[in-house]
Amino acid sequence: MDFSFLPKYYTFFLEGGKNTLIIALFTVLFGTALGLVLSLMKLSSNKLVKFISTSYIEFMRGTPILVQLYIVYYGLPVIGIELPDILAGIVTLSLNSGAYVAEVIRAGINAVDKGQTEAARSLGMSNSLTMKEIIIPQAFKNILPALGNEFITIIKESSIVSVIGIHELMYKANTVRGNIFRPFEPLIIVALMYFILTFTCSKLLGIAEGRLKRVDSH
Repeated sequence: MDFSFLPKYYTFFLEGGKNTLIIALFTVLFGTALGLVLSLMKLSSNKLVKFISTSYIEFMRGTPILVQLYIVYYGLPVIGIELPDILAGIVTLSLNSGAYVAEVIRAGINAVDKGQTEAARSLGMSNSLTMKEIIIPQAFKNILPALGNEFITIIKESSIVSVIGIHELMYKANTVRGNIFRPFEPLIIVALMYFILTFTCSKLLGIAEGRLKRVDSH
């Protein structure tokens, strides 16, 4: 194998890695916010609200993310909504991630001891205040590992946005492959970079979990 192209093209890969992290970070933020809303909707006693949330989650989980990306990127301009390439990618990944995060958060909320809700209500706290101050904070502690895994998954899945020209890792690798006429070596570099990103995130997540456990034990 010949990696002599690296001194010339290493900045391509670094820029791609930076864009991948930016996409993943914003996707996690927006996806978690959407997932929280969807989970509360699904837990609602209002049948219409629950139906809307359930239908959305099932549709997003039951259709390929590539199709969703094309709908956002090519479909929205038809109705007069044009998004920059990177924003279209973030929106698509966030809409998709939100459906999965919603189920994670819902499970976390359901895992919180029901006695705490009853105790809060006995103190005169409303349902919304109980959820905001007691249930959701504890639920997020319980689901931190799952949310971390979602971030790692998004880092890998973000490669799909290369098909609409977003300059993330996979797009940069394909550019280099076309320039040097070597199909294999750039993919090895990208695979190693994805591994470094996901492995680092996994270790940081483990440190955060350990600190939370120590805090809870005191």
